[in-house]
Amino acid sequence: MFYPLQVLADWLSYSLLGLSPESLAGQALNFFIFDSAKIFMLLAVIIFAVAVLRTFLPAEKVREIVAAKTRLSGHCWAAALGIITPFCTCSAIPLFLGFVNAGIPLGVTFSFLVASPMINEVALVMLLGMFGAKIAFIYAFSGFTIAVLAGLAIGALKLEHLLEPLAAPSRNCAISMTFDSWAERFAYAREYTKDILNNVWPYVLIGIGIGAWIHGYVPQGLLARYAGSGNWYAVPMAALVGIPLYSNAAGVIPLVSALTEKGVALGTTLAFMMSVTGLSLPEFMILRRVMKLRLLFIFFGIVGLGIMFTGFLFNILLG
Repeated sequence: MFYPLQVLADWLSYSLLGLSPESLAGQALNFFIFDSAKIFMLLAVIIFAVAVLRTFLPAEKVREIVAAKTRLSGHCWAAALGIITPFCTCSAIPLFLGFVNAGIPLGVTFSFLVASPMINEVALVMLLGMFGAKIAFIYAFSGFTIAVLAGLAIGALKLEHLLEPLAAPSRNCAISMTFDSWAERFAYAREYTKDILNNVWPYVLIGIGIGAWIHGYVPQGLLARYAGSGNWYAVPMAALVGIPLYSNAAGVIPLVSALTEKGVALGTTLAFMMSVTGLSLPEFMILRRVMKLRLLFIFFGIVGLGIMFTGFLFNILLG
């Protein structure tokens, strides 16, 4: 399926621009052109499909499903629904308030909040296509486990008193959508896809650009020397580096691909990607409106420990 894109990248890099396939610049540019075309094509198709699926599961339905479950199964259902419900950033606060106001336990709500950004369904499908089913399963299973355990831990601490008192959610960001026909669902999916691509394309290109530089200029084995499975500090360092970065998961995957290719351990790259998507500073600022600082730090600390544990575990299992 991607063969025509590789032909195009080869022609632009080696024929039109005259770069040598053996040169570092030629390899880096070829990687950038091919991955840019491939990832944007995948993004458009996957986001459109996910948006159509989203029209069948509005936020109210999610709350009803989670509220009807027992405590333990509620965590599992909340984490599972977090994977398949890609709610936008502006709906995070009203959705959180809706969960709390509906009487859903705080820990169960946090299982949803952890899973929703961390296990990005677009990233999951892209990982499946780029790395295979094994890596995609590791990504989904570890993120799901972190979400459930983080919710259980926060629920056990009884931290409801650390929520900020807020008024009802703003009407400017609707999280309730109803569709009467396939034409309406497709129209919504087209607009959703367009909006997402307009928002994430700079981060995707930055991620691909960094990945291309690593692919072309970083010597084979150099990163493995410092970020291989035998270095204990690699996983916590990767998690810490990922926190201040602001990127959609699709923008991180090209970088993950390049790091893995250069010998960085899989657990380390997964810890980096989960940190970028699940512990970002923008999420911290948004959630600060509904949580006191102590609750935010507890939340981020538990999730961070879960991410690092996952990185260490898979470095051991796959090292």
